[in-house]
Amino acid sequence: MNKRNRWIYFLLTIIIMGVGLLSRKLTAYLPHVVNIYAGDSLWALMIFVGAGFLFPTWKIKVIGIFVIMFCYFIEFTQLYHTSWIDDIRKTTLGGLILGYGFLWSDILAYSIGIAIGMSWEYYRYRYRKSA
Repeated sequence: MNKRNRWIYFLLTIIIMGVGLLSRKLTAYLPHVVNIYAGDSLWALMIFVGAGFLFPTWKIKVIGIFVIMFCYFIEFTQLYHTSWIDDIRKTTLGGLILGYGFLWSDILAYSIGIAIGMSWEYYRYRYRKSA
């Protein structure tokens, strides 16, 4: 596996974050199925790309496993409610990171986002080797 270009992964992380936040603002203009999955899929994709930035030499599968465990962990923590963590969730940043309530559709959306990231990397590195 080639080492990832950290600048590209940093830029992609910022772009995906922006598109994800924008998808939350445009819900009235997007199809319902996009509204259900886009934000969470983009969040997981951003985490995948961010992990690529932080760990540029890790293999694609290792990053995929790490990120899916991280995203699922965050989702399952949404089943836990106490005043201190719910107070964090009430803040904008806390809500974006920790979420508000557990949804099985979020698990599917995270899987989609991570699959997109892994597929992109497999394609990118496979294409690079054959060129």
